[in-house]
Amino acid sequence: MIPVRSWPVLGLLLLLAPLRAADFQREVRPILAKHCFKCHGPDENTRKAKLRLDKRPDVEQLQQVLERIDHAEPEELMPPMTAKKPLNAAQKKVLRDWVNGGAVYTEHWAFIAPKRSALPKVKQAGWVRNDLDHFTLARLEELGQKPAAVADRHRLIRRLSLDLIGLPPKPAEVQAFLADKKPGAYERLVDRLLASPHFGERWAQPWLDLARYADTNGYEKDRPRSIWPWRDWVIEAINRDLPFDQFTIEQLAGDMLPNATRAQRVATGFHRNTMVNEEGGIDPLEFRFHAVVDRVNTTATTWLGLTLGCAQCHTHKFDPVPHHSYFEMMAFMNNTAEPELPLPTPEQTAQRAKLVQDIAAAKGKLPLDKKKFEAWLKTHQAEAIDWRFLRPTQAKATRSWLEIEEDDSIFVQGDASKHDTYELEFANLPAGITALRLEALPDERLPKNGPGRAYYEGPKGDFFLSEIKLSANGQPVKLQNGSHNYAKQWIGKGDPGAMAALDGDLQTGWSVSGREGKPSQAVWQLTKPLTAKTLKIRMDFSRHYSASLGRFRIAVTTSGKLAKAKDVSAEIEVLLARPNEALIGEEQGILQSWFLDHSKDVADARKSIEAMRRKFPKPSTTLVMQERPQEHLRPTHRHHRGEFLSPREVVRPEVLPFLPPLAKDQSRDRLGLARWLVDPRNPLTARVTVNRYWAELFGEGIVPTLDDFGYTGTMPSDPALLDW
Repeated sequence: MIPVRSWPVLGLLLLLAPLRAADFQREVRPILAKHCFKCHGPDENTRKAKLRLDKRPDVEQLQQVLERIDHAEPEELMPPMTAKKPLNAAQKKVLRDWVNGGAVYTEHWAFIAPKRSALPKVKQAGWVRNDLDHFTLARLEELGQKPAAVADRHRLIRRLSLDLIGLPPKPAEVQAFLADKKPGAYERLVDRLLASPHFGERWAQPWLDLARYADTNGYEKDRPRSIWPWRDWVIEAINRDLPFDQFTIEQLAGDMLPNATRAQRVATGFHRNTMVNEEGGIDPLEFRFHAVVDRVNTTATTWLGLTLGCAQCHTHKFDPVPHHSYFEMMAFMNNTAEPELPLPTPEQTAQRAKLVQDIAAAKGKLPLDKKKFEAWLKTHQAEAIDWRFLRPTQAKATRSWLEIEEDDSIFVQGDASKHDTYELEFANLPAGITALRLEALPDERLPKNGPGRAYYEGPKGDFFLSEIKLSANGQPVKLQNGSHNYAKQWIGKGDPGAMAALDGDLQTGWSVSGREGKPSQAVWQLTKPLTAKTLKIRMDFSRHYSASLGRFRIAVTTSGKLAKAKDVSAEIEVLLARPNEALIGEEQGILQSWFLDHSKDVADARKSIEAMRRKFPKPSTTLVMQERPQEHLRPTHRHHRGEFLSPREVVRPEVLPFLPPLAKDQSRDRLGLARWLVDPRNPLTARVTVNRYWAELFGEGIVPTLDDFGYTGTMPSDPALLDW
């Protein structure tokens, strides 16, 4: 028994004795994250009682926390019974020890830059062969255990083969390893396995899983797609030891590198592995939004090990990610177009060039009946209209961007939607315009060679011109007598021709289904000749599927003849409109070539030419990313509750606020983001990547939650080892 006179001294000693301070990183934050952050974390919209526990509150609030976790009244108890996350006695003690020890807050371990520490000291120094062995042996000695016996050669070659190339060794390989008695046999085995092409195949597999690799589009139709060239790029990159920072940059932004190679463009297929919805009636813009959401979430999982997707709809309940930060990250990736890249082989390129030569030679040998040619020429010259191509001074679209080509045609790129609008403006017009001509032109850059951009539903390469309207000097210009050389709808009722584009009904229009890959044209008469300084044309494309024009050209005429659409191309009709003596150079030959291409008299002779055309090689394609021009920058909005239909304020690209900032010399685009991810100052990418490969080799990561390095993720079993 302690004498009473000693009590004051004992009390003073107890008061001065250091309390055990709970480890905030390892013991306290996991409890707060699991039991408290949902109501008292980063999200101010759902925060209760104005108490925030992911940052240090004041002393009075902390004392109230201790009172509430042991409160006798059920309605005052925290966490509330309705949460079904009660604290056990050990957890309550940790919180009490932490508060009474000064309630020290430290930064989350994963968000701090890794630091190299001294290697652990070990007793059996002779067992150690490399730095990693220090960590292994130190843990074994701490647990009072001994290292396992050295594996025999049978087990060793089997383990190495399965780990490095994913295949068991062949009997002959086992025998060769057993027979190799020279020093360095193990090292030679490792070198041989690393040099195997199967090495890249084995280690590409976990990467393909992260990239959600698939050879079909997913969703309802799940049609096949060609993206295997990206898969092969990954295998090849691993086999040639492409450094991980370059491996990252090329996959996220290879197309944006200076003088990007074809292989670097193929590499951007990483983010083309998103699902594609081809179902009828969908809004392509909505599913493009969902695709970008998938890219944001996948990037965060793959390189940062964060559950960033939680912040799409609201501020993250556990990690320090505000709602707006999610869309600031999206802004890095939201300015991309998604083309298919043709991949002709050298052999296919040579074969195509030879076929072009052979076809030209064969056409040169076609017999020309000069009398019939002159008769054809005379007939068509009498009917020909002298068209003048118009080059736009301005060209814009609702979602796409319009590029004016050398031949005055317009090529369309960018987003496709169910209702798109093109607005064109022309100057330097001829006086007395009597008719307008619209040529729908094929192009190998378009789905099924165009001329339309239809991709999701219906015939690929089709278009649907719902309405065409003209205005000059601020006044509408009326059109009439529409004609076309071909018109057909694959679905729907009513006239699918040129006149349907004048009826004011967006559900009717001009379509050329079944003629994809070939030119078509429509011509409209003006009700009276037009003389104006400028002309504006508006075209509406509206359908239950995306069906705007991909390449087209506008021409006008001042001829008094009745202009109608024909099967003769605009270039040929321009030549036909000239008298024979006005034809110069090769123009007569061009007309003869056209005649021979369409004359029934040489139809049999043309069969060999058509047979050669059918032999044109069809190169493989792959899905890639392509950055839109800065002048057509796509704005990114914060979406309320993450809904596509609820855009709010525009946001600019910004990296996550709790990680090192983007370097000042980096661009705010995919390339800048890729370089930020592999910046040595970024504490997450290296940790997350090494941890994944550790798990591939040992079955479990040093951090067991491979995709969650945030507050609710599991602490590393050996932080020093992971940082090393």
